[in-house]
Amino acid sequence: MAGWFRRLLHKPKPSSAESTRSSSSSPSSSSSWSPASLPRSIRPSPVPDISAAGSARWAKSYDVCICHSAGDLELVSELVSYLEGQPESFRCFLQPRDAAPGSAVVTELCDAVQNSHTWVMLITPGFLGDPWCRYQMHQALVEAPAADGRAIPVLKDVDRRDYPKELRNLYYIYMALKESGFQRIRDTVLRYLQELCRSSVSGTE
Repeated sequence: MAGWFRRLLHKPKPSSAESTRSSSSSPSSSSSWSPASLPRSIRPSPVPDISAAGSARWAKSYDVCICHSAGDLELVSELVSYLEGQPESFRCFLQPRDAAPGSAVVTELCDAVQNSHTWVMLITPGFLGDPWCRYQMHQALVEAPAADGRAIPVLKDVDRRDYPKELRNLYYIYMALKESGFQRIRDTVLRYLQELCRSSVSGTE
């Protein structure tokens, strides 16, 4: 009897490897993780439908306003066709196409900025050498924040050192290839509209 009791007291403890195997197979291990187990504050929020009726997207006439030099019109027309052909059917303001004949240029420009969610500035050598483009850029920087918009600089064939100093506080898209540049512009506009709609929904809750 005494011998049996001593053997019970000296029973070997499980090794650390066995303990690890045991804990890794427990129901609380990472293999049983699910989003429902996350605290409410860090659960991924649902992606808002920017095309839904009544979403904040429809509060303005345009999703994108394009600022460009006259020499880049062909490239910009391709960009507009690309954006308007996306599943989201982005609404673009292109001045040569959409400005009302007979209206003052400055009036049309300010209206376009105020009625657009994003302002894409295609910064090329032609843009940098055109005083009218620089005026448009300054108007966008002044008007867009008041209109709750977002300026999106896009560099093409321009060296980093020539990036306008007025835009140094903004991240830019570098368009090395047309296709990838168009895709990044589309993704940036979409992300902003999703943030806008998400903020609008959370603000009404």
